[in-house]
Amino acid sequence: MSTREVSAIFALAAFCLFPTNAFAQNGASGQPVMITEEKGKLRVEVNGKHFTDYVFEGHSRPFLFPIFGPGGAKMTRNYPLAAGENEEHDHIHHKSFWWGHGDMNGIDFWAEGKNSGKVVHQGFTKIASGTIGVIASKNKYIDGKGQVVCTDARTLKFYPSESGSVFDFEVTVHADQGEVVFGDTKEGTMAIRLAETMRLKGPVGRGHIVNSEGIRDDGTWGKRAKWVDYYGPVEGKTVGVAIFDHPANPQHPTWWHVRDYGLFAANPFGVHDFEKKPEGSGKLVVKSGDKITFKYRFYIHAGNEQEAKVQEAYVKYAAEQPAK
Repeated sequence: MSTREVSAIFALAAFCLFPTNAFAQNGASGQPVMITEEKGKLRVEVNGKHFTDYVFEGHSRPFLFPIFGPGGAKMTRNYPLAAGENEEHDHIHHKSFWWGHGDMNGIDFWAEGKNSGKVVHQGFTKIASGTIGVIASKNKYIDGKGQVVCTDARTLKFYPSESGSVFDFEVTVHADQGEVVFGDTKEGTMAIRLAETMRLKGPVGRGHIVNSEGIRDDGTWGKRAKWVDYYGPVEGKTVGVAIFDHPANPQHPTWWHVRDYGLFAANPFGVHDFEKKPEGSGKLVVKSGDKITFKYRFYIHAGNEQEAKVQEAYVKYAAEQPAK
């Protein structure tokens, strides 16, 4: 077989797998999602464009930063990770995108202080580029004395999407060092700190919040909902982030620790704070040797929740893996 014939066969195969317009979207690599390792982080590119970095070294926990939305809009606050304009320098532990809870066996894995715990990256179990990008890792939760409280296995999946940037976060906490008690506190848990212009209040804040029950803005704090959408202007264009609570999650539909200053978090444990019930009402115990899993989808979109069809996107997500 001649060199020309071999080239023709490969060209035909490439066209069948990835039509011409797909190559234009996916970039030179031909992969819809590309994940490459750099010092202390993984770089994620979706359709040939930088989407985010998974930072796993040098901080008190792994996180995503930056996160880019439609048209390259920077969706999360820069502080304290990079220089930014017109940003409040509050809550130094609000590092873009993270998972952590304020009371796990009495240890604070939410804030960052002298006695706070740390989530330490132990290694990757999978890093894969392709139609779906995958980052899977294992981590240890270590208290202020250096003792391991528990471990987790977490997976991020990134999808190319015409209607917005979509990714999933799943974390399984293993009670392999004894029982794990998630305490009843509003300080947690699946969180993102949005761009300053998306917040409801403040000198530059022009954003809005809406949940699956139709409640809006300040009224969404502490309420249970299947999803919440937080949207506002970034660089002159309206963009938003919706978080979907998977129907198989403990305490679904979850409560939301969503603030007017850009903090946006799903918290299934803070019942005392959210509903003024007796202390400990939201406590959850994972018995020694057991495990517990939480799953969320993040939908980054243009426009408000109606324009982005957030409810339709949630219904599709929920139907993918119905609650057991």
